[in-house]
Amino acid sequence: MSGAGIPGVRRGIGAAIAVAAAMSLAACGTSGPAGSSGGASAKGLTMWALNDQTILAKSVDAYNKDHPDAKITLRLFANDDYKQKLRVAFGANQAPDIFFSWGGGALDDYVKAGKVDALTDARVDLLRFTPSVLKSATFDGQTYGVPANGLAPVVLYYNKKVFRSAGLQPPKTYDDLLTDVKKLKGAGVTPVSLAANSKWPTLMYLEYLLDREGGPDVFDRIAAGSAAGWKDASVTAANTRLQELAKAGAFGDNASSVSYDQGAATALLYTGKAGMELMGTWEYANIVKAAPDFAKNDLGYVAFPSLSGGKGDPKDIVGNPSNFLSLNSKSGNKSAALTYLKDYVLNDSQVDAYLAAGSVPPVNKLDAKLAAVSSADDKKWLTFVYDLVQNSPNFQLSWDQALPSDQADPLLTNVDKSFLRQITPERFGTAMSTAMSKAAQ
Repeated sequence: MSGAGIPGVRRGIGAAIAVAAAMSLAACGTSGPAGSSGGASAKGLTMWALNDQTILAKSVDAYNKDHPDAKITLRLFANDDYKQKLRVAFGANQAPDIFFSWGGGALDDYVKAGKVDALTDARVDLLRFTPSVLKSATFDGQTYGVPANGLAPVVLYYNKKVFRSAGLQPPKTYDDLLTDVKKLKGAGVTPVSLAANSKWPTLMYLEYLLDREGGPDVFDRIAAGSAAGWKDASVTAANTRLQELAKAGAFGDNASSVSYDQGAATALLYTGKAGMELMGTWEYANIVKAAPDFAKNDLGYVAFPSLSGGKGDPKDIVGNPSNFLSLNSKSGNKSAALTYLKDYVLNDSQVDAYLAAGSVPPVNKLDAKLAAVSSADDKKWLTFVYDLVQNSPNFQLSWDQALPSDQADPLLTNVDKSFLRQITPERFGTAMSTAMSKAAQ
């Protein structure tokens, strides 16, 4: 939602610009491939990933340099509709040896269908990864994916210059957020940049609002298969607040015409046309690349606001703990695939490259590398992300990834309808409960 192999630790914002695209950690929605179809290769490996994963691509380059006679053929796709492309490939027995995913319910679908091999510590050195991150690719006690890029909690970015001009402070509470929205709107600034046309950015609000309202248990019940969970009062309350923000003008008049992949929502923030943007940590590198002076001087970031009277812990976060690489159970190149996953994915060189791009990789024993960051601005960002994850009681995987694929599309459709106030908050819960019940039949 970047180049790798860079020796040493963080090199400051200047280096981050050079490798910034790496940080674009597969934004959490659906989105469509821009490449040709793949499939297992008789000689060498095939691998699919998203086209913003340039540090990951460098790991393939390193592998290919060491294995010139059996290289990995890497195919990169645009974010939109990638999941659909992968489903079609598996259905036609054309899937790659190694494939990129978000973990969660969509990956579990493939696991239940017997299409993915379990990975063990002996095979891929799982103990090097942050345990909480591995949970998103662990089902029935077995792990089916190797973390492939940085931690990506969703945070609230803000434009310090815009806030200074309006006499505002970044919001700590939901009430603060509403106050900031009203004042920014009054100052002629779009309060919050939102790429609503892509739908999944809107979902981020509902994820946080539900967690703040009812705590993580509400969605945990839903993810465990409870269709009735969608009718929980906190789901209705979260949708009520989403609609309250929209009605207050938080997102301006044109949010539904803005798509994320074109970078327009990001540009509204750094050009001062919007005061805030809620987005994953991959956005930091996008901003550094597009507007380095803004990133250095006027970019601020905070955790999502707390909610007075809510049951959720304000330290809870949502987003993508990491993306994953998994092994096709039908691969004829499993030994080579395991070598790549163990020795080339998030190895020391990759870790350094992610840190240089402003991304905290989900590996253990990072304290020394973080302490060695020379740039004060970069160290502040990396430490903010690291502490956010370390101190969070719950790291909720994005709902459209946590749920099975046949529920993700109805979810995004109904989130958009709720945002547009085409359905009532109560109707959202009813519609999702019906969709889940139909999917279970």
